[in-house]
Amino acid sequence: MNGGDGGEVTAAPPAGPPPPLEWKFSQVFGERTAGEEVQEVDIISAIEFDKTGDHLATGDRGGRVVLFERTDMKEHGGSRRDIERMDYPVSRHPEFRYKTEFQSHEPEFDYLKSLEIEEKINKIRWCQTANGALFLLSTNDKTIKFWKVQEKKVKKISEMNIDPSKVVGNGSASSSTVSSSPKPYLANGAYPDRSYSCLNNDMTFPPGGIPSLRLPVVVTSTETSLVARCRRVYAHAHDYHINSISNNSDGETFISADDLRINLWNLEISNQSFNIVDVKPANMEDLTEVITSAEFHPTHCNMLAYSSSKGSIRLIDLRQSALCDSHSKLFEEQEAPGSRSFFTEIIASISDIKFAKDGRYILSRDYMTLKLWDINMDSGPVATFQVHEYLRPKLCDLYENDSIFDKFECCLSGDGLRVATGSYSNLFRVFGCATGSTEAATLEASKNPMRRQVQTPTRPSRSLSSSITRVVRRGAESPGVDANGNSFDFTTKLLHLAWHPVENSIACAAANSLYMYYA
Repeated sequence: MNGGDGGEVTAAPPAGPPPPLEWKFSQVFGERTAGEEVQEVDIISAIEFDKTGDHLATGDRGGRVVLFERTDMKEHGGSRRDIERMDYPVSRHPEFRYKTEFQSHEPEFDYLKSLEIEEKINKIRWCQTANGALFLLSTNDKTIKFWKVQEKKVKKISEMNIDPSKVVGNGSASSSTVSSSPKPYLANGAYPDRSYSCLNNDMTFPPGGIPSLRLPVVVTSTETSLVARCRRVYAHAHDYHINSISNNSDGETFISADDLRINLWNLEISNQSFNIVDVKPANMEDLTEVITSAEFHPTHCNMLAYSSSKGSIRLIDLRQSALCDSHSKLFEEQEAPGSRSFFTEIIASISDIKFAKDGRYILSRDYMTLKLWDINMDSGPVATFQVHEYLRPKLCDLYENDSIFDKFECCLSGDGLRVATGSYSNLFRVFGCATGSTEAATLEASKNPMRRQVQTPTRPSRSLSSSITRVVRRGAESPGVDANGNSFDFTTKLLHLAWHPVENSIACAAANSLYMYYA
């Protein structure tokens, strides 16, 4: 290409993959002391950042929702944009503090089905903020609730009619001003002698009554308190346990999914929902797969995806029909011939799916792998990441202790360049998914996240079962032991984690502790 001065302009060489991130410990909330026993109700069961990344919500098995707010952006006051305009240095990483907590769900009992409904929070989703108030959806197995969290000014009673000099410490009138002698009462509460002698001499009512009766006045003080109020309850719409809720980009509707159905709700209407997906067969003996996760597209309000226990993802378009039993696209990976075993279907079950921020890719997590799918290419995943390949010889043991049914969540970075998911021994993995990237970090949910980092870098290898050039499989590690020779602990599992929407910061739950890391 020729420039205006006759010189030749050469195109810049294509940039390579971004360098691997170095993760550092940021904060921990609810850290356990050595030997401290974890209460079942305190175990974290859901984590979610809001769209701005300024608030973080966690839910636990005790039905509580705890909110945290970002503090490092408030040092100079104003928004991030204002700070950049004023040329203040932005803090090195997001820092959060405890904001408030509230009891979202209580244990219930379904008398018709003789079934206990536990209070455990399955999912939390943030809604659009309005007038300085925070809104969020939380759900347990059966009931979804819409919460409003707002700062309210504390109101106090000021002007009392009683003389302050005759008030004792607890706020009541001193005992010397009131006669202690018993008085005879009539049935209607009047006195038989109709006199005003109920009070002693220094506080008797004058014959004409009290000339200036001052009623108590309620004044608003400068103090504020956070109040969480349940605005709506969306109940009685699911026969099976709710596994997902997801907000629509239109800001008005959301979906809730259980094993066999997906319902569409309007946030303003709690007594009616539309069933948009129903995979329940006429005869339950013919049931071959169930819905495991569902999520709306981040920008197209008519599109949503849901995953199944058979390892497939279906993309549906709400414009096609009212009941979306037929999908517009199906994403699934064909199994390699001769690789089938007793555990094939169990480990193929997808436990979580997430759309990338731009909506172009879908990340899915099954028991052994993370897969990245391009919604424009349904022939197979564009990348596959081995999370804990060393467990494959131990599948029989994991089946016997039910660990094989653990549901691990996954997340993508805001820029779409990396993905993350949890594993056992409180480990989590971070993979680079940019073209040519070989990033595959193993981190531990502790104050020293790089302690278990494997020294030998993992190399990507071309998949033999696919001809797609971009498919990479990486992440396999030393079998049975970590880099320090410690055996893996299947009782400590990192199921829940979330990536900050605009920065390289991860929040993850290890039992009742919330760990935060940045890079």
